Amino acid sequence: MNRKNFITLLSGGVAMASIQPFYDWTKGLGEEEEKMPVLFIGHGSPMNAIEDNIFSKRWQQTGKEIPTPKAVVVVSAHWLTKGTMVTAMPNPKTIHDFGGFPQALFDVQYPAPGSPELATEIQKLITNPAVELDHDWGLDHGTWSVVKHMYPDADIPVLQLSIDYYKPAAYHYELAKQLLALRKKGVLIIGSGNMVHNLRMVAWDKLNEPEYGFDWALEMNDIFKNKISNGFHKELIQYEKLHKAATLAIPTPDHYYPLLYILALQTDNDKVEFFNDKAVGGSLTMTSVKIG
Repeated sequence: MNRKNFITLLSGGVAMASIQPFYDWTKGLGEEEEKMPVLFIGHGSPMNAIEDNIFSKRWQQTGKEIPTPKAVVVVSAHWLTKGTMVTAMPNPKTIHDFGGFPQALFDVQYPAPGSPELATEIQKLITNPAVELDHDWGLDHGTWSVVKHMYPDADIPVLQLSIDYYKPAAYHYELAKQLLALRKKGVLIIGSGNMVHNLRMVAWDKLNEPEYGFDWALEMNDIFKNKISNGFHKELIQYEKLHKAATLAIPTPDHYYPLLYILALQTDNDKVEFFNDKAVGGSLTMTSVKIG
């Protein structure tokens, strides 16, 4: 065998070795008889990660009620980028992206594995725009504060898909549609944010008052639920036109966009259920949605 043929054979072997994990992963992601549900989770305060409260208990219950996923992909309000990225490292770090909280919260680690193979699959599924494989981010609190309650053993691969903050609402809705195939392959997709999220107007003295919400916050929350229940996605994409209080409920869209990713994955005959449907501190709602 001459040198040229040897190098060609060797490079081919390396290429085959590099795609073998991807082949094994996608082969394992065979289509299921039933699609996985999709979830929008109102994640609220990072303290929900370590508190045993009505919200965290419902996350625990949800993890037990739905089929055990082969992997979890989260669109978190706390990973805003230019362009779209997906975490592709085998062991994502736990990111403590907050300040002023007790040390116990900073001590939390959620050592769930990642999946470079699934990241590559997502990169192939989303043809517009091009998706970049990220090896730096990890799991921020929009992800681990929720998922640690759902899957406390941290034995299920968890990935994050970033939000391109330079794009409008309709862009995110259309992008998310390209992930539909994952529902049929046992992958749980979660949008993590809050429907009503105005930190500047929080009534800090009312945080411990159960279900305290300003009138405009409760009204907007009801409007959102009504539109979601009736499948009025176009109106939810154009949320600024829903009501004069929309700009109070969504002063910035970072915590709202994850909801659009979940709505985009709704199919015919999917049931819609709401849970953790409560206001906090006047200007926040924890309202969450299960579709499917």
